[in-house]
Amino acid sequence: MKFNIMTKATNKVLNHEGEVAYQTTPEMELYAAVVTASLSNSFYEKGSDRLERITRLIGKVDPVFVARLAIYARDKMNLRSVPLVLVTELSKRHNGDSLVKKATARVIRRADEITELLAYYQLSNARNGDKKLHKMSKQIQKGIADAFNKFDEYQFAKYNRKTEITFKDALFLTHPKAANETQQNLFDKIISGNLETPYTWEVELSELGKQSFTTEIEKARAFRKKWEELITSGRLGYMALMRNLRNILEANVEASAIRTVLNRLSDPAEIRKAKQFPFRYLAAYNELVELKLNYVSAVLKALEKAIKISAENISGFDLETRILLAADVSGSMFTPVGRKGKIRCYDIGLVLSMLMANRSENVVTGIFGDSWREVSLTGTDILSNVSRLNKMEGSVGYSTNGYRVIESLIKSLRVMDKVMMFTDLQLWDSRYGGNNLKGSWINYKKTVAPNAKLYLFDLVGYGQTPLSVQRDDVHLIAGWSDKIFDILEAIENGSDAVKEIMKIEI
Repeated sequence: MKFNIMTKATNKVLNHEGEVAYQTTPEMELYAAVVTASLSNSFYEKGSDRLERITRLIGKVDPVFVARLAIYARDKMNLRSVPLVLVTELSKRHNGDSLVKKATARVIRRADEITELLAYYQLSNARNGDKKLHKMSKQIQKGIADAFNKFDEYQFAKYNRKTEITFKDALFLTHPKAANETQQNLFDKIISGNLETPYTWEVELSELGKQSFTTEIEKARAFRKKWEELITSGRLGYMALMRNLRNILEANVEASAIRTVLNRLSDPAEIRKAKQFPFRYLAAYNELVELKLNYVSAVLKALEKAIKISAENISGFDLETRILLAADVSGSMFTPVGRKGKIRCYDIGLVLSMLMANRSENVVTGIFGDSWREVSLTGTDILSNVSRLNKMEGSVGYSTNGYRVIESLIKSLRVMDKVMMFTDLQLWDSRYGGNNLKGSWINYKKTVAPNAKLYLFDLVGYGQTPLSVQRDDVHLIAGWSDKIFDILEAIENGSDAVKEIMKIEI
């Protein structure tokens, strides 16, 4: 199966702006929908509609592809909820072998995903009454049973919450076989409700917050000491550390604790183990950049170092390869990712484009909306460049005239080897002049750069593309992780996303 979009005229559809677009294959649409799914609302699509579209697409593709896509989404793209959706929906359509069991065991990487999967299974099957999980899929049960032996007491205790479905419920439902006596003792503790209260930063701060203090100074001192204790204990995870940088700085911890924070933030081993989305570093950076506190500049430098380390395996391009990076900053790209809304698709596009800029030697960067604006970036820092581009909001308008990027190249007779657009693909001509990306691209190839290739980085996954081509010069890549550049490398080596997903062993 070709990764570039091979569609016929019958696959013509209208995108959300009413512009002619082209439907991708079911596999490609499912891939793009999954790796860009936060299952919350996007600009043009409700979270419930996305979920419905994913479940519909599952019924159109090979079950083996669905299972491998679930593992890919969990292992490579570090997504949590949508892989559980994939294996659950797959269980309704595929029985008779161990495919669902194996995929289920693989996608459960955290203890709480056991109960999350069961909760979604209950919801998706519209179960009511006392036995909401009665007669559930045997393969799902076996997969969960296998997953139980992955976790120790700390991991179970950390996520032992008073939710509708508990670990005890899951144990009784799936009857896991303990790997050894220690694991059996753990299962007994889950059943009896005697798991030890874990040492976590949330518990420690919660307990401290319940105490009474004579003065605010005394309270501040107590919280400063607690943060110093949490930092030096090593029990504050990497993500928790990033999320609490502001709290740590505001607590005015000692320099020795700050040194520990800086060392951990930029520790290559910790960064690789944490597998953070690139935009997580931007979220932490944005939280601090305007603060007037001690050590802010040192922490910002550590975050810059960290995101560069996280991207060190991206295969960039040398000086001979001419690259244009265009980030969509139109109105529809302002949709928040997730429910808290601090990071938008707009930000993700900027971060990913700057990651590629950092790894390549000959790049032209810019932003587009109603118009296209080329921006010269002299510094090598990723996050500060994103911040600079972010401040240009509105300078190119809020429409999505992607064709203006290509028209600028045609007008200047500028040859590019690779044009990369980071966008939601809802491109149109807000000036109603009949222009579109397809026409501009064909013209550019014909008159200026016959060997150029176009890479569309889909950040939202609506299932449509602005071009339908019969040549191997347009490629679609989807997702929010720096791992999307692995697909780019695969394309350079003659592979594609579907082939890479199908290589995953189950």
